[in-house]
Amino acid sequence: MTSFPPSRIRNVALVGHNGSGKTTLAEALLFATGAIPRAGRVDDGTTVSDFEPEEIKRHMSISLALAPIVVGDTKINIIDTPGYADFFGEVRAACSVADLVVVVVSAVDGVQAQTEAAWELAGEFGLPRLVFINKLDRERASFDRTLADLQDRFGAGIAPLELPVGEESGFHGIADLLTDSALLYDDGPPRPAPIPDDLADLEHQVREHLVEGIVVGDDTLMERYLEGDIPSTDELEATLASGMAEGLVFPVVCGSAATGVGIDRLASLLAEIAPAPDARPPVMVSAGDTEQGVACDPTAPPLARVFKTISDPYVGKISLLRVLSGTIRPDTVLMNPRSHTEAKLHVLELLRGKEAEPVSEAQAGDLIAVPKLSDTATGDTLAPKGTPVTVPGPAPEPVALSVAIRPKSKGDEDKLMTALHRLQDEDPALIVERVDETHQTILHGTGETHLAVAAERLHRKFGVDVETEDVRIAYRETISKQADAEGRYKKQTGGHGQFGVASLRIEPLERGEGFHFVDEIVGGAIPKQYIPAVEKGVLEAMSLGGVFGFPVVDVQASCYDGKFHAVDSSEMSFKMAGSLAFREAMAKAEPVVLEPIARLEVTVPAAMQGEILGDLNARRGRVQGTDTAEGGRQVITALVPTSEIQRYAVDLRSLTGGRGRFRSEHDHYDVMPANLAERMTKVKTAD
Repeated sequence: MTSFPPSRIRNVALVGHNGSGKTTLAEALLFATGAIPRAGRVDDGTTVSDFEPEEIKRHMSISLALAPIVVGDTKINIIDTPGYADFFGEVRAACSVADLVVVVVSAVDGVQAQTEAAWELAGEFGLPRLVFINKLDRERASFDRTLADLQDRFGAGIAPLELPVGEESGFHGIADLLTDSALLYDDGPPRPAPIPDDLADLEHQVREHLVEGIVVGDDTLMERYLEGDIPSTDELEATLASGMAEGLVFPVVCGSAATGVGIDRLASLLAEIAPAPDARPPVMVSAGDTEQGVACDPTAPPLARVFKTISDPYVGKISLLRVLSGTIRPDTVLMNPRSHTEAKLHVLELLRGKEAEPVSEAQAGDLIAVPKLSDTATGDTLAPKGTPVTVPGPAPEPVALSVAIRPKSKGDEDKLMTALHRLQDEDPALIVERVDETHQTILHGTGETHLAVAAERLHRKFGVDVETEDVRIAYRETISKQADAEGRYKKQTGGHGQFGVASLRIEPLERGEGFHFVDEIVGGAIPKQYIPAVEKGVLEAMSLGGVFGFPVVDVQASCYDGKFHAVDSSEMSFKMAGSLAFREAMAKAEPVVLEPIARLEVTVPAAMQGEILGDLNARRGRVQGTDTAEGGRQVITALVPTSEIQRYAVDLRSLTGGRGRFRSEHDHYDVMPANLAERMTKVKTAD
């Protein structure tokens, strides 16, 4: 494929709820434009976009995929994205390089949770939006009901450009309001036709409303329209494109990806009204403390950003790039400001699903694939030498669910960590953490399916099988009052014995203060050289666990008396004495269990606020406040014990039908209620 200038490129992301038909739509667009000889199907794993074994097994998209098509002299980079909530990070990555979002909505199911989430995300990125109402050939499909749903959820900017001809199994064409004509798909290629008689009155009424809505955006057209001069189709399209680019109008088109009805018209419309990369605002880049805009200019110095990494078992790492400015050719050498290494782009490829085709160059605005960029990761900027600029990437997905993993084969620990880091390159929504306190390797993700797919990929791509278990909560202990104890260590052997006595007073500290050791010895009761050994013994006892078996924190230990022997005393004897004294004092000081408390921020529709507040209360949560976000959603902030929200991602999705989101972070430690601590200790003892 030859290279295309920015004005003839369209970068279009297909987004929407799982099952709305995005992958089938991408397949239909590929077939309608001659990019593939026949359209594959999701249910038998033959589509271009869903080629990973995990996608074929589950009959759903898991990663974004490129599916470029050519319409006339315009290249359209279709980006097919997952619709399942666990893989929303892929939607975010796609939106970071798209210039238009096509929101795919099922005419059977209407606007669903991920439809709303994708719509809001497109708004965050400032992206124009076009809606495709799909599946109009299905039983119970309703264009009118879906359009009303869209207008109710997303406002008056929703503007239909097409009406369906026929219903359900009888759906066989579209009425194009811009051209005031119909396209019928009866037998063979679509044929132009007049608007059917039974649709004429409605079409005329809706078209008049549409034209009025379009000409409002152009004073000259408005004057002409008021004088009775109806603008041409080209003029309407140009004004519509301008309104869409400004986020004032959200055109709605319709069809069926499965039968091909309306797909060729959608392809033409994308070429005609979707914004070109050079028509979008400049990309902001950072150079130290300064920011500047970079225009989409193919004659400028080359600049690119990696928006996705693929780990191929045969090729290795494949980096997907958007060329932000300049023109990139094979063997172009750029710098990676993050790793401070050179990146030589030996080969440039056009990627269509998993099929790669070499290209001679890629101009500003285009999306390309480059294999074997070893020191390059998702989110990296590739810039000219001497120009250490970076392009901010999208915010990372919040951690929602975590699981502890370990290799099934004992010798695979190092292999597992290497595989996990390579998996992170491919999927930045995965976070790997080693927690020394609980001796677990934790894999953080966005949901159950996300983590299950990660485990499958570890096996398939890297040959590592893992076992999973619940994440252990890092509980701690502290004391409630002052206590004293004497630690006496005496041991007689054949030669020198061991002798050391240390008297300790322990007191509680404020939460978060850790540990203080105070030397109150006077008169040489314990020689100075042995005082650090006493402290070391106390610290060792604290780390091994107190009465409940958890590490001890927020304690001050004062050594105020002791005894030594001129021959038998040693550092080891006083270390043991300090440890024994601390253990005895700890038992007298009314120890309590400290549990980690998370700060939870939950965003839900206003109608669900009461149910969420009740659920948080049942989880021992303390609500800190509520606020109203954009779109009337409620943001609830609460402090909740970490143990109560380990599976909150699953529970919140169930409570809200997928319409709730949350973020959490560790906030502090607090005392666990005595009855719960006692119950937990009994369970631990039984284990």
